[in-house]
Amino acid sequence: MPMICLSDFEAYAKKHLPKTTWEFFAGGADECCTRDDNLLAYKRIRFRPRMLRDMSVIDTRTILLGTEISFPVGIAPTGFHRLAWSDGEKSTARAAEAMNTCYITSTYSTCTVEEIAAAAPNGFRWFQLYIHRNRALSEGLIRRAEAAGFQGLVLTADLPYLGKRRDDIRNNFQLPPHMTVKNFEGVFEEESCSEYGLPPNSIDPSINWNDIYWLQSLTRLPIIVKGILTKEDADLAMRHGVQGIIVSNHGGRQLDGGPATIDSLIEIVDTVQDRVEVYLDGGIRTGSDVLKALALGAKCIFIGRPALWGLTYKGEEGLREVLQILHEEFYLSMALTGCQNVSEIGRHLVQFSKL
Repeated sequence: MPMICLSDFEAYAKKHLPKTTWEFFAGGADECCTRDDNLLAYKRIRFRPRMLRDMSVIDTRTILLGTEISFPVGIAPTGFHRLAWSDGEKSTARAAEAMNTCYITSTYSTCTVEEIAAAAPNGFRWFQLYIHRNRALSEGLIRRAEAAGFQGLVLTADLPYLGKRRDDIRNNFQLPPHMTVKNFEGVFEEESCSEYGLPPNSIDPSINWNDIYWLQSLTRLPIIVKGILTKEDADLAMRHGVQGIIVSNHGGRQLDGGPATIDSLIEIVDTVQDRVEVYLDGGIRTGSDVLKALALGAKCIFIGRPALWGLTYKGEEGLREVLQILHEEFYLSMALTGCQNVSEIGRHLVQFSKL
């Protein structure tokens, strides 16, 4: 069967992955309301297409913090890619490089930052950071990512503690013995590690806005804060000198009952007023979803679970296919709504349904 859309890759992954792995990737927090609403929220948005606008040439390119990418879809940070494909994050990096887009590498990678950089030496990558109680560990990781050529630092702000993911608890989810969080290999005693490959409670719950200043003292990389859902926090992010905001609810895996990310986007974009770049993840499944997010003010969106489905299907090639499908669908959606390039995409293009 040919793979026509992202849900085809989802069905393949569900069928072929071990049950505990599938449920780890697919699961959300508590009742999964926020996870599901991330997708449903896009169905409430309708286009206002414009006609007769000469669609013979369409340009999908955009620029993230000064770097051009082929279209406004990047790869969000997700952990443990070797659960999906043997080469893990190395395949992810190669696919992103081939498609000329941005890959945000997770702290919880099953390949080291050096291995990932070597796999795709010309790739455009940011590094996602959790701040650990042992700050020297985080500091060392930032320096390694910077030395390996990563071009941005993404601080995850929404995980002082891990959300309650019922499936993982029921399944007693564990990384397989042959797999480790490679960036921390040899740092911890193996027997002290929890289900997610590090000692329990190793992430620092005291993280606060002043830690942005600490990060700025360690690196010259631009800092992007991920996990913002309100205008108040968007304002604080700007005041603390970040260069970008990722509107994110962690794929519905942290707080259940929070807003869908697309529903939070408008108030954040209106607060920021182009002073920092605003991105979004969560719930994107089609090229028209991408267009809706851009119409409401996102500069770029990032995909999480669909990237894992692509890897499960055929590694680098499968993930390239996922990105290619999104690119083609986004191009077509631009054409059918009358947008020749991304600068023509704006709020005039959408309305919220009266349902």
